[in-house]
Amino acid sequence: MIMIRVGLTAALCRLCISDVQSSNTSTRLISTGISPLFFKASTCLYAEPLKKKKRIDPAILKQREERKKKRLEKQIRRLERNAKQLKPIDELEVPLELVDGKKERMREAAVITPAVEEERALLTKDWTRYKRKQHLKDMQMIDRLMFAQQKALDELRQESEELYQAAIQINPTLLPFTVRGPVKTPPIKGYDSPDGEYTDVSKKW
Repeated sequence: MIMIRVGLTAALCRLCISDVQSSNTSTRLISTGISPLFFKASTCLYAEPLKKKKRIDPAILKQREERKKKRLEKQIRRLERNAKQLKPIDELEVPLELVDGKKERMREAAVITPAVEEERALLTKDWTRYKRKQHLKDMQMIDRLMFAQQKALDELRQESEELYQAAIQINPTLLPFTVRGPVKTPPIKGYDSPDGEYTDVSKKW
């Protein structure tokens, strides 16, 4: 064991590593003893050889350009055709169950005889005359009330200006109206807002 160790130590001692300076690069020569083995360790270039550029037939290139051009034109035509279509709203779409049961829910139009049409026309005319007379009566009554009110205010103004000004004031209690809404309170410390989690299922267009 001692002889083997001495021989290995002598071999390692004979191993020499020397730098050889050249005009362009620096290399390291690894040799043992008198005859050098010339193992060279060069610096890493971190690159790869350039790939040889393949020559492609001009006709093939032209065909590729034509296909690309046709694809773009097709997409443009599709966009122009669907330009006026609006984004669908799910809430306004009719359910398929109702579409399928449309025939079952359809009712045949009732046959109206000429006598029934004449009777309906006469009833419509009578109803129109009645509503016109009712409207005229209401307008006449409102005019009489406004005229009497104005006449009373004029007489009151001649008697006393203070009473007249008090009479034309708006009465807030004439039409009682109460509203109860949110009150202004300070925020609660440490209050966990019940937002919860939600999943957005909106469609992307």
